[in-house]
Amino acid sequence: MNKISAIIVDDEPLALNVLRAKLQQIPQVEIIGEGKNGRQAIELIMDLNPDLVFLDIQMPGLNGFDVVKNLQSELVPLIVFTTAYEQYALDAFDVHAVDYILKPIDLERIQRAIERAQDRMATNEPTDYKPPIIGAIDTISRKEHSLQQDEELPLSHVNSNLDRKIVIKERDEITLLKQTDIEWIDAAGDYVCLHAEGETHIKRITLKELLEELDDSVFKRVHRSTIVNLNFIEKVIPHTKGEFFLQLQGGAERIKVSRNYKESIRSFLTEK
Repeated sequence: MNKISAIIVDDEPLALNVLRAKLQQIPQVEIIGEGKNGRQAIELIMDLNPDLVFLDIQMPGLNGFDVVKNLQSELVPLIVFTTAYEQYALDAFDVHAVDYILKPIDLERIQRAIERAQDRMATNEPTDYKPPIIGAIDTISRKEHSLQQDEELPLSHVNSNLDRKIVIKERDEITLLKQTDIEWIDAAGDYVCLHAEGETHIKRITLKELLEELDDSVFKRVHRSTIVNLNFIEKVIPHTKGEFFLQLQGGAERIKVSRNYKESIRSFLTEK
C-alpha cells in the first residue's frame, strides 16, 4: 500500500515537534507539510491535497473547526483533530465518528488513527468527510450554549417575510444574513456552511431546501454540494481534466468547479 501523505498543523512549536517525532516512527506515513495556524492549514490542503491532516483545534485566528468550515466539502481530506477539549466535546466526536487524539499526544492513539485512515482509504470510494465533522461542531456548539443558558431565545419576534434574508440560529443569537453578503455555500449532509464577510455560519438545512430560498439569478451551483455567488468571482484558474477554480474577491477563497457544472459558469463569463 502507498504511504499516507499527511500534513500536521499546530500553533505550539513543542506540540508540533512531538507530533512530528511520533509520526516519523510510523513507516506508513509521509509528512508532506507543516503549518502553524488555520490559514496555513487551508493553503497547504489546497496546494498539496494530502490524504490525512492532523489538526489542532485551539489555535488563534482560524481554529481547527474554522479550517474545516472554510474548505469546500469536495476538498476536505481525512481529519484527525488533536485537542485538549472537555469530555462533552469528545463525546460529540465519538457520536459522529470523528477521529481525534487527546493531548498529551500518545503514539498508540496515533497508530489507531492511522489504521482507521487506512481502512477508509482502502474502500477506494469517494467519501465526503465534512458532514460528520460539521455535525460534531453543531453538537458541541449546542452543548456549550446549554451549559451557559437554559432558555432558548424565542423566535416569535422574527418576521416570516424576511425579504431574501437567511435566518441562522447560532447558540443564543439569531442572524439575519443578507443574500447579497453570501459569497459561497457548501453542503455537509443535513447542514450547510454559508460564507459571508469573513465568517462561516452553519445552518441545519439541506442544500435542496436552501436553494428554494436563494435568488437563482445570482447563485449558481458549481459542484455537487457547492454554490457560488457570481458577484464575488474575481478570477478563473484552469485546473486538470476540464475543471477549474474560481478565486473569489480578496483572493482568500478558491472554489473548485466540476465538469458537470462548468457550463453555468461559462455562460455567465461569456455574458461579461
